Amino acid sequence: MSLPSFDIAVLISGSGSNLQALIDQQAALGFRITLVLSNNADAYGLVRAQQAGIATCTINHKDFTTREAFEQAMIQALDAVQPKLIVLAGFMRILTPLFIEHYTNRLVNIHPSLLPKFKGTHTHAQAIAAGEVVHGASVHWVTPELDSGQVIAQASVPVMKEDTPELLAKRVLVVEHQLYPAVVAAIARGLVTPENTPTPPMTLPQLLNKVAA
Repeated sequence: MSLPSFDIAVLISGSGSNLQALIDQQAALGFRITLVLSNNADAYGLVRAQQAGIATCTINHKDFTTREAFEQAMIQALDAVQPKLIVLAGFMRILTPLFIEHYTNRLVNIHPSLLPKFKGTHTHAQAIAAGEVVHGASVHWVTPELDSGQVIAQASVPVMKEDTPELLAKRVLVVEHQLYPAVVAAIARGLVTPENTPTPPMTLPQLLNKVAA
């Protein structure tokens, strides 16, 4: 008898390259994307989802007078498909405690830095300006404090002397596309939970070995 599917919903605002990595690897890694939700009707990630036969939904935050009303509309759409995990993949809206607490322990995000370094935006430029020799990406549980939830796993890349923020971003994106699907797989299989998240966070090789075991 086959195991029940581990259904996830993915929230996006833009091109959806991490979404594409999740789409490409979902069957092999044992999870299923049942809904892609965006606040931007022009997000190319919606096209990626539609091409893969995945249901999509657009809820424009500009149609609501408050963040809470916008989030209530998202909650209604998400709860209709009953995802076991909500995956933020380039979703460019700050979420309020209303949404985060509704999905306590079921909400993850990917951030383009080795947290706790460089929270917020422009992380690649910050890393170069700070003279970092190693940079990367982190996947973490989402809490009300921005980019401050417990980190599950991280992937690192070297910072080169000739790097611009754009060059560094491209190099980080390559490892993000390995990191995020593997974290979702680890959660889907019960290998990682909010209660047993490893400290310090797993490295990418450690994570891939865990998922492959």
